[in-house]
Amino acid sequence: MSKKQIYKPKPISGFPEWLPETRMVEQQWLDHIRRVFESYGYVSIETPAAEEIDILTAKGETDKEIYTLTRLQADEDDKKEARIGLHFDQTVPFARYTAMHFNELDFPFKRYAMQKVWRGERPQLGRMREFYQCDIDVIHVDHLPLHFDAEMPAVIHEALEGLDIGSIQIGISNRKILKGLLNRLNEEQQTLLFRILDKKDKLEKGDFESQVKDFISQNTENETIASYMFSDIKTLLAYRDNLITLPLLEQIEILAKIHDGHIDYDLNQELKANSTLPNFKHPTTEFFVGLEELIFVLKNLKNLPENSVVCDFCLIRGLDYYTGTVYETRLLDIPEFTSSVCSGGRYDDLAGSYINKHLPGVGISIGFTRLFDVLRHNGYIKNTRKTPTDILVALPKEKDREIANQAAQTLRQNGWNVEVYHAPQKIAKQIGYAEKKGIPSIYFPDLQEVKDMTAGTQSAVTIAEWVK
Repeated sequence: MSKKQIYKPKPISGFPEWLPETRMVEQQWLDHIRRVFESYGYVSIETPAAEEIDILTAKGETDKEIYTLTRLQADEDDKKEARIGLHFDQTVPFARYTAMHFNELDFPFKRYAMQKVWRGERPQLGRMREFYQCDIDVIHVDHLPLHFDAEMPAVIHEALEGLDIGSIQIGISNRKILKGLLNRLNEEQQTLLFRILDKKDKLEKGDFESQVKDFISQNTENETIASYMFSDIKTLLAYRDNLITLPLLEQIEILAKIHDGHIDYDLNQELKANSTLPNFKHPTTEFFVGLEELIFVLKNLKNLPENSVVCDFCLIRGLDYYTGTVYETRLLDIPEFTSSVCSGGRYDDLAGSYINKHLPGVGISIGFTRLFDVLRHNGYIKNTRKTPTDILVALPKEKDREIANQAAQTLRQNGWNVEVYHAPQKIAKQIGYAEKKGIPSIYFPDLQEVKDMTAGTQSAVTIAEWVK
């Protein structure tokens, strides 16, 4: 006989696969996040993994590498350019879903979605090709009240705080503020400059200022206008660098002074001793509207723990469909992880490509697998159990199997997760099995006793009264 050919499997890069003990923690975290979302009245929906390419690219998302789908056994007529792709986020499918089910939904429509998405990323720590996202969004017809912009960070703070992952900080800004200072640039030019501003903390100060100045000079015909636009950007970022070090109530007070026209307000004693920040040259109405909205959101979040919310004018968000409030969330206790683990913002009309209705919304998304992978790598995942089993029912002898099964069923009806040991082996071996899998209790049906594996004690129990 010929030797059996064995194929040695290997993992596909960027597609995570956890061991049972790690998967248990992942499920527990997802369950916690789901409970928080639902406690605020968000309802669950699930959209298909695949969407039409035209849907996925309707909002100009050409920078995402989309996994397309084709049939291996396709007919000759089907061997054309792929028209279906795996969704790369959940916001675009949500917009399509809302448009298609518009007449069946109740508005404001508050939904959450916890699904896998797919992107053609270069795999690395915290950066996957297949990953879970946990999204919440509110969408309404014609007008969405601003208080929903404040609800998003409140929900996310509660969800992340309950995971016991250390301190988190939610940065908040409003895109109208920068757009109001850069009103002389067109939409395309603003988007390009926003991408430079978004890299502020990744560049040396001199390099960053040089890039901003060069870009504004090259994209503004009038030298005077270019000069005051650069001056306004420097002023805003100087305020930002001082604001983020102050308590939230002081940040709100300073923003209010800027909004009221006191734009030469000194931020701290050091500035007061050295120089007064220059005034903004030509802020537009849009600038002050953005400030007003930002102040409203921050005021509605002042009940959160100190330092968990900050104003950060550098927050832009790369997606063009954001029009107002924007968010990014960072892990303060893992300094080497500088990227955001949770982000989002307000959009004026995301579903406008699919329906002739004005449907403004606001949303925020936890990059769950990204977060989970980084925390796992840094030792935050405490997986002491390898099974959800609460109680192992021992099987002393084969003749005891029926009574063991009956006891297990009674315990399950009482709310416990129960398994019966698979073979009538030595009790020491059965105890070792429970220890290895982290099962907290063993029930001995012949003795009607339970062993507490943590305390090492054993006592009599009436299983009919042993309720979880």
